[in-house]
Amino acid sequence: MTTLNLFDNSPTDPLWFEAEALRHGYRYVAGVDEAGRGPLAGPVVAAAVILPEGLILEGADDSKKLTAAKRDELFDVIMKEALSVGVGIGDHILIDDINILQATLNAMCQAVAALTPAPDFILIDGISKIPLPTPQRTIKKGDSLSLSISAASIIAKVTRDRLMLEYDALYPGYGFADHKGYAAASHLDAIAKLGPCPIHRKSFSGVKEHLPEVPAASSSQNLLLGGFYS
Repeated sequence: MTTLNLFDNSPTDPLWFEAEALRHGYRYVAGVDEAGRGPLAGPVVAAAVILPEGLILEGADDSKKLTAAKRDELFDVIMKEALSVGVGIGDHILIDDINILQATLNAMCQAVAALTPAPDFILIDGISKIPLPTPQRTIKKGDSLSLSISAASIIAKVTRDRLMLEYDALYPGYGFADHKGYAAASHLDAIAKLGPCPIHRKSFSGVKEHLPEVPAASSSQNLLLGGFYS
């Protein structure tokens, strides 16, 4: 993967990073962000967005700083005005299998791969690069500094929240519609009372303590299995 050496200052212009990439000859600059790394249940969702040059999204920011109504409003504008939007999902099974960071990077790769046209430069929120050959730059607090990343943050957050509303109907009693799977006190109480449901992340503290114990095989079973596989 390639990293472009842009200046390290923190500009106030939300299109500064995009403009800098364009100035270096890149044409399609995608912002990438995720939602759902911290929850105890549900998927991690990543989004990638290529905005047309000069588009202004009034009120766009880190999705966590916006009201649900404002996120929904901007979601519709982004889906209508963006050159391309891609979404990737790492479900609870993948998260437990390869860990949350790797599942997040996998979802980000899916999101970028879904973009048409394909980006020739990527701006990523955070510090972890995506395992793709496309030139890219990571930006701490990028969801507040880059409009493209802000847009991706909003798409990822709204998409995930809507998924969690569907899961709330499938698995009542956990309160997914309210806390979206995060470790709220009411969620932890529900897990302790009801046990984990199918979308809980079994490798996460707060969940794994409540998994049913798997009985150890007896000595006779061990002998039988040993004889079977010998």
